[in-house]
Amino acid sequence: MIEIKKLEPLTTNPTLNWGFNGYETDKIFAVSAIEIGSSFEFSLREKNQYYKKIWETNSDDIHELHEIILQGNSFGAFENDELIGWAICDFREWNNSLFIENILIDEKYRGQSIGKLFIKNINRKARELQCRLVELETQNTNYPAIKFYQNAGFRFTGINTKLYKDSTETALFMSFDILT
Repeated sequence: MIEIKKLEPLTTNPTLNWGFNGYETDKIFAVSAIEIGSSFEFSLREKNQYYKKIWETNSDDIHELHEIILQGNSFGAFENDELIGWAICDFREWNNSLFIENILIDEKYRGQSIGKLFIKNINRKARELQCRLVELETQNTNYPAIKFYQNAGFRFTGINTKLYKDSTETALFMSFDILT
């Protein structure tokens, strides 16, 4: 049985055994941005396009995530006390939000509603912290993640067309309002 618990600081890099880290899709969101004078608009449209992104979580990444985990607002998914996924969240006091820094699940356990359990626990934690919203950022090319977050109640709140080196990728910001 899979159990969601507070994520304790990492002593090793569990992602080394989690299989494929990344995403693969046949559909992306194409981003159009129009600037006219002092007016700015952007639009998203679904586009049939294959895209695959792979990344490794290295020791520098683990160190950065460790600092966020120390806040005590992150979660781990465990099966038989083995960490099989995480949701690492950064409490941002300056704007009273909980920012989802990273959600990653062992490839063998994907598609088993662990992500939904993470979102449920993240929203509960945000309410405990009296946050006004939960925020995240993902790429326009990560169609599966975008659809997952939309189904969980997240809405688009902004873009950054220059965040990534790859010109195909645009950063999409999404948020979920917390009712207090």
